[in-house]
Amino acid sequence: MRDNNLLTKIVSLCKRRGFVFPGSEIYGGLANTFDYGPLGVELLRNIKNHWWRTFVHQREDILGIDGGILLNRRVWEASGHTTGFIDVLVECKSCHKRFRADHLPKGINKCPECGGELTEPRKFNPMFKTFIGPVEEEAAVIYLRPETAQAIFVNFQNVVNTFRPKLPFGIAQIGKAFRNEITLGKFIFRTLEFEQMEIEYFIQEKEWEKYFEEWKQLMENWAVSLGVKREWLRWRAHTKDELAHYSKRTEDLEFEFEGEFKELYGLAYRTDFDLRNHSEHSGKDLRYQDPKTGEKFFPHVVEPSFGVNRTFLAILFSAYREEDKRVVLRLKPQIAPYKAAVFPLLANKKELVEKARRIYLSLKEEFNVAWDDRGNIGKRYFAQDEIGTPWCITVDFQTLKDNTVTIRDRDTTKQERIGVGKIKEYLKKRIS
Repeated sequence: MRDNNLLTKIVSLCKRRGFVFPGSEIYGGLANTFDYGPLGVELLRNIKNHWWRTFVHQREDILGIDGGILLNRRVWEASGHTTGFIDVLVECKSCHKRFRADHLPKGINKCPECGGELTEPRKFNPMFKTFIGPVEEEAAVIYLRPETAQAIFVNFQNVVNTFRPKLPFGIAQIGKAFRNEITLGKFIFRTLEFEQMEIEYFIQEKEWEKYFEEWKQLMENWAVSLGVKREWLRWRAHTKDELAHYSKRTEDLEFEFEGEFKELYGLAYRTDFDLRNHSEHSGKDLRYQDPKTGEKFFPHVVEPSFGVNRTFLAILFSAYREEDKRVVLRLKPQIAPYKAAVFPLLANKKELVEKARRIYLSLKEEFNVAWDDRGNIGKRYFAQDEIGTPWCITVDFQTLKDNTVTIRDRDTTKQERIGVGKIKEYLKKRIS
C-alpha cells in the first residue's frame, strides 16, 4: 500500500541528511529552486554517469556533445519556440495565484487554492529572457534554453563532418534547461531550472515506428535498472491537442507520484522538423548524404528525453522503506552516494581508529566511502541505512588479531567476516 505521506517524509529526509536544500534559504528562499547537498550531488552524478555509460559508452551508434546554455536567438525562432512554445495562464482574482490552464480540471473556473474566480486565459511564453551587453534593448535579447535539444540540431553537421556516422545514429547530451513555469510545486518535480539527459536519434523516415517502440522499451528498462518500481510506471500517449509544435507522436513514461501519474520521461517523434527549419533559417545545408547512394535528405528524429531531477525523486520514492525501528533507502549500489562506510568499533581506542583509517583511506582510492566514529555502532548503522549506504565495515578487536573485518549488508542487516585484503574485491563484485 502506498504511503500517502511519502513525499513529506522524503522532503524531510533530504533536508535532514543533506540530499536537497531549499534554494536561497537564509534569505527566505526562492520558490521552486533547490540546491543539492553533499549526498544529493553524489546521487545526481551517479544517475548521470550511469545514463552516459548505458547510452553513449556502451553503444557504437551514439556520440556525445555538451552544447551551450546560451544560443543565438535565431535558433529559437527557427525551432518555433518564440511562437509555438506557449503556455496558457489564468489568475485567481482573489488570491492572485497563477495557474496553467491545462493543469486545471476541464470546465472548472474556480481557483484550486481559495475557490476564487479565475481570469480569462492568456498566452504566456515560459522562456527566460535576458540581455547580452550592458544595454537592455530588443536587439540584445537572448534566452536561457528551455530544452537541450537545439544545440544538438545546430551542431548536427559538425558531428557528421567530423565523425562520419552512418544512419541510424544518435547525438546525446546532459545539461541544464530553464522554464519560467506558472504551475510549480511538488518539491523538485517541477522547478525553474532542471537537468535533462537527451538523445536525438537520427533515422530514415520509414523506420521511425520501429525505433520509437525500441526506445520505449530502452527507456523503461533503464529506469527500472536504477531501482524505479516498474509497477509505478505507465506509458501515456499525447492527444492531438497536447502535441508540441514539432511532434507527430509523443508518449510520456509516467511515474505514480502520490497517487497521481506524472511525466517522468518523454519520447517524441520530431520528424525532420528541426533540421529542415534550421537549414531554411540559417541558409546552411543540413542534409545528410548517404555514403552509398550519394542521396541527400533530412533525417527524421526520435527523441528520448530523460529528466535527471525527476529520476532522482522517483528513485527516492521507490527506495524508501520504514522497517521496524529504522528508515532505509534501498538504493542500487551503482548509484548510492557512498558505496560503504568504515567504522572503528570504539572511537576512543587508538589502535582501532588507526587501523580503520588505513582501511578507509585505501578504499577511497577506488570508491566513495564514508567515515563514521560517532556514537554507538547501532546508531551508526541506522544512519547509513537512511542515506542508502549498501555496506558498513567495522574494525573491532578481532581485526587487530587476524586482520578481518565485519561487513554488514544494508538490506538484510546480516554480517559476515572477511579479510581486509578482500574488501575491494567484495565491493567491486557487488557494485558492477
